[in-house]
Amino acid sequence: MSAHESMEHAEHAEHAAGENKKIALLIAIIALCLALAETLGKGAQTEAISKNVEASNLWAFFQAKTIRRTVVQTAAEQTKLGLGSVADGAANAAAQKQIEDWQKTAARYRSEPETGEGTEQLSERAKHAEEERNLATAKYHHFELGSAAFQIAIVLASATIITGILALAWVSGLLAVVGIAITALGVFEPHLLPLH
Repeated sequence: MSAHESMEHAEHAEHAAGENKKIALLIAIIALCLALAETLGKGAQTEAISKNVEASNLWAFFQAKTIRRTVVQTAAEQTKLGLGSVADGAANAAAQKQIEDWQKTAARYRSEPETGEGTEQLSERAKHAEEERNLATAKYHHFELGSAAFQIAIVLASATIITGILALAWVSGLLAVVGIAITALGVFEPHLLPLH
């Protein structure tokens, strides 16, 4: 090999090394974006599960309160029906007092704003938890899609180093931008794209 050929070979190797460094930097940046999207996705997934459990618990509490209210109302109605057959005035007064107590209890089971544990309040709280769950789920889907775009971008950028086909790096960069856009939508506008 002549000195001239050796010099050309060295220049080519130096140029390739410079390109490989740029591709390695691209991979590092995409990997950072991937880590961020994965972290956001895991947080959103955890939030969705937590809010789903909260909504389920609130609906179960709602059902229990509804059953209690129904039982108390039924007892009050049955006692009202029996009032006419009781001749004893003291027994009638005691039954009437019991009916009033049951009616107050039934009303408290329906609405208890001070504790937030009436069926009306429980229903609102459960619906709010469901909305938060749906929001977290929408975010999670965006973050997962963004993560997939970043993973494919890393593979394409790696293939650029092996094959020397620079077009793969451009496609990789484009996919990284798409991943950033989808991840940003997950953060700021998760309901813009219906990804369910």
